[in-house]
Amino acid sequence: MTMLPTALSITAALQWAQGELSASTTPRLDAEVLLAEVLQQTRTYLHTWPERELETSQLQRYRTYVARRKEGQPIAHLLGTREFWSLELKVDGSTLIPRPDTEILVAQALQLELPEQAKVLDLGTGTGAIALALKSERPAWQVSAVDQSAAAVDLARSNAQQLNLAVTIQQSDWFAALSSAPEEGFDCIVSNPPYIAEDDPHLDQGDVRFEPRTALVAGDHGCADLSFIIAQARGFLKPGGWLLLEHGWQQANVCQQQFKSNGYTSVASARDYANLERISFAQWPALQQQTGR
Repeated sequence: MTMLPTALSITAALQWAQGELSASTTPRLDAEVLLAEVLQQTRTYLHTWPERELETSQLQRYRTYVARRKEGQPIAHLLGTREFWSLELKVDGSTLIPRPDTEILVAQALQLELPEQAKVLDLGTGTGAIALALKSERPAWQVSAVDQSAAAVDLARSNAQQLNLAVTIQQSDWFAALSSAPEEGFDCIVSNPPYIAEDDPHLDQGDVRFEPRTALVAGDHGCADLSFIIAQARGFLKPGGWLLLEHGWQQANVCQQQFKSNGYTSVASARDYANLERISFAQWPALQQQTGR
């Protein structure tokens, strides 16, 4: 890492940081986000006052941030927050960093014709991103969330409290701690489960190197948890209830086949911001459909 002088303008600091972060796919964005955090200002401020000189303590903190980012540490871990669905969520190394593409899952759930006070479950909630986004848009929904990680549960509860969103969050290995009584069924179940294969080379690249493998990797070429949820959700959905899953860009066909073989109807997929099939969803038949089969 090149040495920094004791006095440096915003423009010069950004130029230096971009050089240090040249291996990143977004060196300018990284440099600006980190400097904005150091200065406790917006990125617009950086362009409004480009000649402002940084204080020595600010330069030292910026240097530390840039060094850690250069090592590959995620921006979200450095800042301790990540925005998702316009909500600022606390993040840490206990679970996945919320991705923009997961907002497609939220948007799809919001398009469903669910009861006004629908019961909704988020499986493997992590930071609580999906559950909290849904609750923020549909305050009358009864939203619950589970995660097998105690640390993730604590994090999600902290985010819910900070955002003042009433979501029930508990520790559970998928459905293990939940009641399967018909009267306690859900109108909608959503999940972004692990779906990466154990030998996927992307596990050694980018931000995922700093995220827990248990939240990323699944057996059966990444499909084990997807298949398990599709099969088990039948006992936790109300008649006419929906199951929505995020999955890998090559797993839509597998999910659709699993849905159909398990008796679901209205099977479909939705595309992410890169135009790849990222979400698959289906409906558990209503009672009249079940008796008619």
